Amino acid sequence: MRRKDKEIKEAKTLEDILKSNTVCRVAFSDNNLPYVLPMNYGYDGNAIYLHTAAEGRKIDILRRNAQVCLEITDSIKLKRSTEACSFSTKYRSILVFGSATEVLETDEKITGMQSIMYQQTGRNNWEFMKKQLNNTIVLKISIDSISGKENY
Repeated sequence: MRRKDKEIKEAKTLEDILKSNTVCRVAFSDNNLPYVLPMNYGYDGNAIYLHTAAEGRKIDILRRNAQVCLEITDSIKLKRSTEACSFSTKYRSILVFGSATEVLETDEKITGMQSIMYQQTGRNNWEFMKKQLNNTIVLKISIDSISGKENY
């Protein structure tokens, strides 16, 4: 990180950012071409869960290359100035590098979906119909590394 003075070093702050947001941007690598999508997610303290349809470009990419990077930004606020090039932005952001695996076991799939629903709603006692579970792919992102930056 170039600006060490902006680095978030506290693990608790990194985890707070993961726990307090609902949308991440996921970067995939498609034959050396970037492909980025915003996605809802769930974080259970150990892994990040995503859900998607059973077919489509991101699934095709992940089957060839499971490596992903997630970006989450919060506390965004424009810092205004009277000079054109003196504007700035207040923010906290994190990058998570990891690998995505498809969750195949039904119980773990439900755990992943509950994690996503909890992140989005604050409630984790949802019921899922068998058809919903069969038509949805749950991805588990194992976290290899996480870093953060803030500007206040």
